[in-house]
Amino acid sequence: MTELAKFAMKAVRIHDYGGTDALVLEEAPRPEPQAGQVLVRVKAAGVNPVDTVFRGGALKERAPLQFPWTPGFEGAGVVEAVGADVPALQPEQEVYGYLTGAYAQYAVGKAQDLQSKPSNLTMEEAAAVPMGAGVAWAAVVEAAGVEEGQSVLIHGAAGGVGAFATQLAHWKQAYVIGTASKENLRFVRSLGAQLAADYRETPFEAVVGDVDVVIDTVGGDVLDRSWAVVRPGGILVTVAGRLSAEAGQAQGIRTVSVMRPPFADYKQISEMLQAKTLVPTVRAVFPLAEAGAAEDLSETRHGRGRIVLQIP
Repeated sequence: MTELAKFAMKAVRIHDYGGTDALVLEEAPRPEPQAGQVLVRVKAAGVNPVDTVFRGGALKERAPLQFPWTPGFEGAGVVEAVGADVPALQPEQEVYGYLTGAYAQYAVGKAQDLQSKPSNLTMEEAAAVPMGAGVAWAAVVEAAGVEEGQSVLIHGAAGGVGAFATQLAHWKQAYVIGTASKENLRFVRSLGAQLAADYRETPFEAVVGDVDVVIDTVGGDVLDRSWAVVRPGGILVTVAGRLSAEAGQAQGIRTVSVMRPPFADYKQISEMLQAKTLVPTVRAVFPLAEAGAAEDLSETRHGRGRIVLQIP
């Protein structure tokens, strides 16, 4: 072990699966970047639903954790050190993107998953971008190939992925319909949706039908009910479930399940953020010591934008 790896840091970790009370702020060894990796001095970390899914053990059969485990898959900060074969990033450069164990003062990320932070974003705003914008781009631009004039229904249009998906579909000059709670309808319209529907008040099937594209960020029953509103020849894209490519053949519908794409593939996201064509939304900011409260709020699955941890 090198001298760098021996240095201690503060990190939120779990030592077994459980609720938010399993999250403990404690001393931990600072990670060391390997070849192709970057060590980032984390300033802010995004809190994602996937953090709570892993922590609760829902994926322990398919993707078991090695304890102690530090949550956090995205963040923003300053390059502390780089491993071998990382020519593009330098120490003290401000970056954002995917990280491993971002609920900590230091975390590593693959160089290919990090980009220079847009200068007009705060660290908290930048930490709210990677998962949401990267997955939204993969769904709206790549998988669905949204085009001008198409009708696009976005479920969970105010959320961490949905808010970016709404902005991207609007940028593509589609007719955008977003579902959200009543208190977020005005927000969804401000993102570019021509129609915002309160999912609690009226089933979306009663509001829309025969749409070209559905972008599902909710999953479960919402995904199951979405088949009925896609026109033959249309496409159903989900970022919250798994569908086989053959799932919609009987209805003449294409289906795609989007997983996490490499963030560095989307340099245009950074350009759009700098130009304010895309705008991140930070729902709430918690100190690292209150990671449990942040995840409690995340598990309500309501609200707008991304919850962020501020790292001292």
